[in-house]
Amino acid sequence: MNGTSFKARVFGVCGRSGQGKTTLIEALLPWFRARGLTVNVVKHSHHSIELEPPGKDSARFRMAGAGEVLIASPYRYAIVRELHDAPEPPLAELVARLSPADLTLVEGFTREALPRIEVVRPDLAREPLYKTDIAILAVATDQPASFDPAVALLPLGDIDAIGKFICRTVGLAYADRPAPDN
Repeated sequence: MNGTSFKARVFGVCGRSGQGKTTLIEALLPWFRARGLTVNVVKHSHHSIELEPPGKDSARFRMAGAGEVLIASPYRYAIVRELHDAPEPPLAELVARLSPADLTLVEGFTREALPRIEVVRPDLAREPLYKTDIAILAVATDQPASFDPAVALLPLGDIDAIGKFICRTVGLAYADRPAPDN
């Protein structure tokens, strides 16, 4: 971890591949929204990101040397920035580029210093990460009996408990409303 500090409230969701990190974040977003909170998400990928296929206009602009290409429509926009062999920006720099939000959830960036929950489904994974990562404050799991009490245990299916844990951890007030129907 690199000691990065954030001005915004940032909380991580980590875990081995295939554990359900994205599914958990996807389930948490309506929970936060129902409580009047705005949430951004940053996802790290170890693979190249292609938002448009080669040959489309934005890809052609990038290939021709543009540093950034903004693609806009009446429904959304995206900015694609080519790093041109520059190092990957730190998470704090990426979060700073986002619109203001009450909370930013981060999937990946496990070397960054930020509080996190690890998603662990023991039937699907190797050794969990929480045993060697002190930033992991809790484990969200479908099998709580499989764990020692080294960290807080949260039922993976209890989005209300997980959402409240995240809010308490980052000091974020929320309206106590019933969980939204998914």
